[in-house]
Amino acid sequence: MTVTIDVELPGELDRFRLPKAVAARLHTLLDRQDAGQVLTTSEREEAEGLVNLAELLTLLRLRAERPAQ
Repeated sequence: MTVTIDVELPGELDRFRLPKAVAARLHTLLDRQDAGQVLTTSEREEAEGLVNLAELLTLLRLRAERPAQ
């Protein structure tokens, strides 16, 4: 089953980004992980949540850039 939901998006989605401090925290966690350091469970969950949020914001920005259909 497929469910489609139409949502009217605000016109300023191109400005939606992680705040600088949040993006820096995400990069710190990912850099530590890439360096072979084991993240705690809460750090791993935090990183996963921030990655999901960053991906959502990117998808919203891309959607805002598409011409209206």
